[in-house]
Amino acid sequence: MSDVFLPVPALAGASSLESYIQAVNRLPMLSQEEETALGERLREHNDVEAARRMVLSHLRLVVSISRQYMGYGLPQADLIQEGNIGLMKAVRRFDPHRGVRLVSFAVHWIRAEINEYVVRNWRMVKIATTKAQRKLFFNLRSMKPGFGSLNEGETREVAKALGVKPEEVREMEVRLTGGDVSLEGGQDEDESAVSPLAYLEDEGAEPSAILAAEQGSRLESEGLRDALAQLDARSRRIVEARWLREGDSATLQSLADEFKVSAERIRQIEQKAMSTLRKVLAEHATA
Repeated sequence: MSDVFLPVPALAGASSLESYIQAVNRLPMLSQEEETALGERLREHNDVEAARRMVLSHLRLVVSISRQYMGYGLPQADLIQEGNIGLMKAVRRFDPHRGVRLVSFAVHWIRAEINEYVVRNWRMVKIATTKAQRKLFFNLRSMKPGFGSLNEGETREVAKALGVKPEEVREMEVRLTGGDVSLEGGQDEDESAVSPLAYLEDEGAEPSAILAAEQGSRLESEGLRDALAQLDARSRRIVEARWLREGDSATLQSLADEFKVSAERIRQIEQKAMSTLRKVLAEHATA
């Protein structure tokens, strides 16, 4: 049976999202007896209608879990869509004879799908690429003792608890607390601010994926060489330290210390440089 056995409505805007949430909250819940019977029909007879009823009765669970991920700057509608995929996977694998309710079993699959979605959408700024960093990414907020920034002692405690370096904790805190960036970009004193529209147009060719593929032996390729030549010295240094270095890459904070600016400023310069590289590499590929 296919995982996608329930059409999930598109959630294009605020009004449709509100209507969707109201609709799923009105859907009836299943009793344990009904759930067991439907689970048996699905496992023994591949009953799509049984699967549909099980999914519908748990859509409100996905909405509830999606609210816990609202602090990452991603649309709730997208979080719900990904969570619904996790729910459908859970229903497909649900065994009604194990004595565990579907709601308990589905939580893991919903969270796993949303977690992966969040990480995929933060990959462009090279965040949470290891198991320890993912643990830091999803636990830093809850481990902070207050709403302010961590002091040195608190930073060391969090780093020790999660098995990462203190500088990784500081860098993650900067990323998670950074302000919103306008899609149209803006102006600052010395350089044009980042315009995310420049690199969001083509999801299939994000800068991080292009640069990661160009490491090592590809560094000498004509396309990358031409692209790097388009950058100023500071931008080129940041890109090479973050993406093209053998072994551990430089952190935002270490580069911030080197250039005597904030880590957030380094992140903005990096994003702008990535946008430039992507354009030059795309032009080179079609030449």
